[in-house]
Amino acid sequence: MKNALEFQAWILPQVSRTFALTIPQLPEPLVLVVSNAYLLCRIADTIEDDSLLTSEQKTFFSNYFIDVVSDKENSQSFAEQLLPLLSKKTSQAEQDLIQNTALIIEITHSFNKNQQNQLVRCIKIMSNGMAHFQRTASLNGLKNLDELNQYCYVVAGVVGEMLAALFCDYSQEIAKHQSELEKLAVSFGQGLQMTNILKDIADDRERGICWLPQDLFVDGFEIGIKKTLQITCEHLQQAMNYIYLIPKNEKGIRKFCVWAVAMAVLTLRKIAKEKGFYTGQQVKISRQTVKMVIFASNLLINKDKILQFLFKKLTCSMQNDA
Repeated sequence: MKNALEFQAWILPQVSRTFALTIPQLPEPLVLVVSNAYLLCRIADTIEDDSLLTSEQKTFFSNYFIDVVSDKENSQSFAEQLLPLLSKKTSQAEQDLIQNTALIIEITHSFNKNQQNQLVRCIKIMSNGMAHFQRTASLNGLKNLDELNQYCYVVAGVVGEMLAALFCDYSQEIAKHQSELEKLAVSFGQGLQMTNILKDIADDRERGICWLPQDLFVDGFEIGIKKTLQITCEHLQQAMNYIYLIPKNEKGIRKFCVWAVAMAVLTLRKIAKEKGFYTGQQVKISRQTVKMVIFASNLLINKDKILQFLFKKLTCSMQNDA
């Protein structure tokens, strides 16, 4: 287990600088399980994003991985079969992650039954859902807002549900609000995912994909972007309501959530101002901005009224810019 824990701690910042920053803010027991959950999702995502794998191969390995996480198949055999098929465009960090799937799964299977069930459920819904949408993905975009909601659910909403369940498993005090948290959890994930969709419009287009819903863009691109920004902000407002349900003594969980929402809002502000951006790098927030988010959030982490005031101020001015 020592080797597995060391590898998980090492690989996380290699595949995600953002989550390597936010996950360590969680209480120690949650750091381990949420890190593991993120890496499982990253493996599932690597399968779906690989440019060389055929649709049939993606379906095969997605189902294979579900069985690996469910402890029905051997993780080493999975890695040995998948690794040689990956495109050279797959990052070295992701290749390392796939190669060491067995170490990640060793940690997964050390968790309590409820935690394991939540991770299996998340990977099953995510893998099956991504496979469906990847098969139909094109530059035409999604049919309508309902289809966008379905897409966001399988790639992010289900992660919000998993996090809520893991938080409740960790704390009886948080579990008192479980039903309310569950209602808001999907919006938490969707708000962050829609921010990514807007940020990555140009980059996705280069790959021949668009995740924007056609029905929001019938009156033109700029109006469609404005509508999408507004809907994203509404989901992020629900994410803030989610945060207010976390007890104030759980500062680590609050930081994990607030940092994510704050960085999303500031990214949306850049998108609203940079109307003709042609790459995601143009609307990526700077490291200095990230430091500002961390400093301000740490000062205000338990001041819900001030947080709400700032959220409304930032999102209202953003929508005026759009």
